[in-house]
Amino acid sequence: MTTDTIIVAPIGGQRSVMRPVSEGRGAIARAPAAETSERVFRIRSADSYVCRQRADSLLRERYAWRGYHAVSLPSDQTTNRITLSATENDDTIGTITVALDSAEGLSAEDAFPAEMEGLRASNLRVCEFTKLAIDPISGSKRVLAALFHVAYIVAHRIRGYDALVMEVNPRHVRYYERMLGARIVGEERLNRFVNAPAVLLTIDFDYIRQQIEAFGGRADLDADERSLYPYAFSSREEQGILARLMKAQTPASASIN
Repeated sequence: MTTDTIIVAPIGGQRSVMRPVSEGRGAIARAPAAETSERVFRIRSADSYVCRQRADSLLRERYAWRGYHAVSLPSDQTTNRITLSATENDDTIGTITVALDSAEGLSAEDAFPAEMEGLRASNLRVCEFTKLAIDPISGSKRVLAALFHVAYIVAHRIRGYDALVMEVNPRHVRYYERMLGARIVGEERLNRFVNAPAVLLTIDFDYIRQQIEAFGGRADLDADERSLYPYAFSSREEQGILARLMKAQTPASASIN
């Protein structure tokens, strides 16, 4: 995936605006100044060295704060490891990596080999959402929802995967069950990469699609629908993001085939 800014969005309040791809090569626009909140963030594909270094710095900082062993991003983006970052001005305030199943395998197989094989035996194309970090001061539900939504677009809408898995600390299981509809497929084990306990969660992308169609772009529903989905992009915005990402691919790229 070769693109810079994927979408610009307000951290709170007003919605972002995506011009059609036919207008100005799919340029990203913001609502008129009088209608936008003061703070906006950008979702980017972490293709450049500087972008990856900043995402890596946030990742190391947040993992160290939790007492985990240090993890880092590979120096380069690959077709099977796609890192997204959320930035406000020049600060990286969130990052997530989409690891697509391939001959290299997925890191979740180290602690949960039988569970991963069980998912594959169900004829599911499985990917992993990993290396998630959110700045606790600048980040928000909106930032987290946006990162997950764009990761979903990359994994499901572009690459055709069926489900995601995540290794999360046992303390965070209820959060992801409530906020994203995750379910447990692997009980607590030791994640040797970070030297911390982990539980394996999964979410079907069909379920995510249904929730986005029902609640995406409806932050006003937050009081009643206590999940992250009202903070996701609307279906119209999703179509704009998808069009921009597809336009950014090189012809016959392995990243979309």
